[in-house]
Amino acid sequence: MLIRVLGAAAGGGFPQWNCGCPNCRGLRAGTIRATARRQESVAVSADGRSWLLLNASPEIREQIESFPGLHPQAPRHSPISGIVLTNGDLDHTLGLLSLRESYPLVLLATDRVRAGFVEHNVLYRTLQRFPGQVTWRTLVLGAEEEVPGAGLAIEAVPVPGKPPIHLEHGPDGPRSPHPEDNIGLRIRETATGRRLAYFPAAGALTPMVGKALEDADGVFFDGTFWSADELPAQGLGTKRAEDMAHLPVGGDGGSLAALRGLRAGGVYLRVDGCQGGKGACGCCRAAGAAALSRSHASFESSVAEPHRCASAAPGEWAATAALLRCSSRGGAANFRVHLQLPGPGPGVLPPIFE
Repeated sequence: MLIRVLGAAAGGGFPQWNCGCPNCRGLRAGTIRATARRQESVAVSADGRSWLLLNASPEIREQIESFPGLHPQAPRHSPISGIVLTNGDLDHTLGLLSLRESYPLVLLATDRVRAGFVEHNVLYRTLQRFPGQVTWRTLVLGAEEEVPGAGLAIEAVPVPGKPPIHLEHGPDGPRSPHPEDNIGLRIRETATGRRLAYFPAAGALTPMVGKALEDADGVFFDGTFWSADELPAQGLGTKRAEDMAHLPVGGDGGSLAALRGLRAGGVYLRVDGCQGGKGACGCCRAAGAAALSRSHASFESSVAEPHRCASAAPGEWAATAALLRCSSRGGAANFRVHLQLPGPGPGVLPPIFE
């Protein structure tokens, strides 16, 4: 299974346009060794020719252009066989409107997410230029759905969440959370049975979520907040992580402690650029995706794009996952992560990846 990380940052990207927190300010000034990151999106393929996009960020055009595997091979063509929406947030759906140039799209989402994007949305008309421009395929919770021609099958797993901000209030008042508001994905490569668990937004760990993570050969998980009070503590807002349906990474009740026992390796996504906190390197987490869980995951060097952590010992580096391969089930290295590390040989595995 081929996996390309197109963006690893939370909504707004890193740096965020209106944010002057130490991380965003430090990146602009060049005082921290970090790299700008696009908003979360991932491409998955079984053969390297047909790709499934997981969410459509506002930066989708730039993300497509950044990866030759997604470039057209004919005057009117796209290797993108489908786009899966895990919820209705704008940082997951707004990019769809940029794909309006008269080419058929296959979109996979729950009925709740589809309705939130289509109904009463006059901008959706830009995707109705010809009959059949958009084909919606309904994801039923707990049911596996094969993606035609992709060699992949996906299953929607309900995850604690909430309606997107623009849909929190309807004509009859506040809208209550619904199981179809937010999902994670179990993605299976049909030829090999290898599974990837993709959970970019999670308000809590439930038994269903836990089983999907434990059964997977590789994991992507919500890394939006390190601590519950991250934004209020920095004077950047009043909402806590749980108010926005995100389980923090750190702390005794955080995802890092809860997921240490996973047999597969994993990567944090949706990392917020304002992350900081006692005992945690905010610039490392803001720089992109951070690996979690099992220390037996195999890390290999790729294109040099180093991020030097100010608190790291000599030879210790942090970087963003660029290309990942899920190797065979049960192998010694069941989640191979090709990282952007400096130097001609394999880099030293820093503590942030253990």
